[in-house]
Amino acid sequence: MLGVGRSLSDVSQRLLRNLALRCQQVQCLRVGNAEIPNHKRLQISLQYIHGIGRSRAHQILVDLSVQNKLTKDLTGVELNALKEEVSKYLTGGDLKRCVSGDVQKLIDSGCYRGIRHVDMLPCRGQRTKTNARTRKGEQVTFAEVNSVIARWNF
Repeated sequence: MLGVGRSLSDVSQRLLRNLALRCQQVQCLRVGNAEIPNHKRLQISLQYIHGIGRSRAHQILVDLSVQNKLTKDLTGVELNALKEEVSKYLTGGDLKRCVSGDVQKLIDSGCYRGIRHVDMLPCRGQRTKTNARTRKGEQVTFAEVNSVIARWNF
């Protein structure tokens, strides 16, 4: 029934090994409170973490002396070393919280950049007469403004 030379314990051991391997296979790895894709090279997949760009991803690989291989091919030791290296940097929600705190400091101090943040205008010297549509929103024509004013004056 089971074939020649195979016992029940041998078959059950093979099944257990198969199940154990299938349970460990995941679609994405979790590094630095972010999921990085398995099917991409390590330098590219590290850039999925907020706060890690091209240069920092390359620097992490150089510091760890790890080849730029597919993420799913990482060993357990390399994965743990990668998690420790990424945890040295400010990433993810912590970075967003830090940036929003810095902007709030500018707003509270009442400086020029803080006022520009409140007014939703560019604060790095860009022109606003013809550009800055992203920050200012959709353009309102002069005729629309006059019609609104005329309705208020009855």
